[in-house]
Amino acid sequence: MTLKPGLSGLGIGSWRMLKKEWLVSADLLSGLLAKNGSAEVSVVIPCFAAAATIGRALASVEAQTCKPFEVIVVDDASPDATRNQLQELVEKYGSDWLKVHFLAENCGPASARNYGWERATQPFVAFLDADDSWHRDKIALQLAFMLQNPEIFISGHSCGGVTNLVRKLPQKFKVAPYTLRQLLFCNRLQTPTVMLKREIILHFPAGIRFAEDYYLWLALLRIGYQAASIDLELAAIHKPAFGVSGQSAALWQMEKGELKAIRAAFNRGSVSSVQYATAVGWSLLKYIRRVLLSSGSI
Repeated sequence: MTLKPGLSGLGIGSWRMLKKEWLVSADLLSGLLAKNGSAEVSVVIPCFAAAATIGRALASVEAQTCKPFEVIVVDDASPDATRNQLQELVEKYGSDWLKVHFLAENCGPASARNYGWERATQPFVAFLDADDSWHRDKIALQLAFMLQNPEIFISGHSCGGVTNLVRKLPQKFKVAPYTLRQLLFCNRLQTPTVMLKREIILHFPAGIRFAEDYYLWLALLRIGYQAASIDLELAAIHKPAFGVSGQSAALWQMEKGELKAIRAAFNRGSVSSVQYATAVGWSLLKYIRRVLLSSGSI
């Protein structure tokens, strides 16, 4: 991966003003690998009642062209056969690479992710949900970008359908700065797409079970951490966006969580009263659309 000619000499000030275009090249990948042949990335996967899907998620991590150093799965007191499935997967992949932790009580995804994050040993942490999966080049491309742009502490990318996981990536793609104002109206930092630096001081808000990731991203951008959005579909969300099961089915709970996160940003002084009112109105409009989509009305 090399910079497009004419942009490679830009400093961060100029980078903020432009959308950078990158050229994909396998030549860079060898420089990203640690001496033991793995990337300096810890993958954290919270897991709850995911016996049917966790194997698929882990397979997409193991298949990475730039394989992460470790995977940390945190089982959030699953009531089904997830524990047995995880034990079988540890035997398959080895306990040195796949590190599984079992929580005694169900604490929610925020606490489960924090538990894994706190045990990560690598300088970069990437998050994946137990029912989602990645394109094989996700770690390589995202890590390459963050290593070449050390001022960026958080990056995300787009999500697509399952067919996008096997397609060849374009030779040229865009990466753009992602601001707090943009985040207020469109969350392009979906958790299964996020890679961040382990050293970040804030973690997911414990006790919040809906929109906990959105709450954290707003807080991080508020205190000055810089973020970027990669214009590639490097993850697949396998369940419907507004499905009939899982947390996505609890549309009003999710909406309340998003409104709470926006309110917290306003209370921190991150946004003006006009921005706050506009963001709340836009959020409610999106909620109404989700309800109509889930009911089949549109």
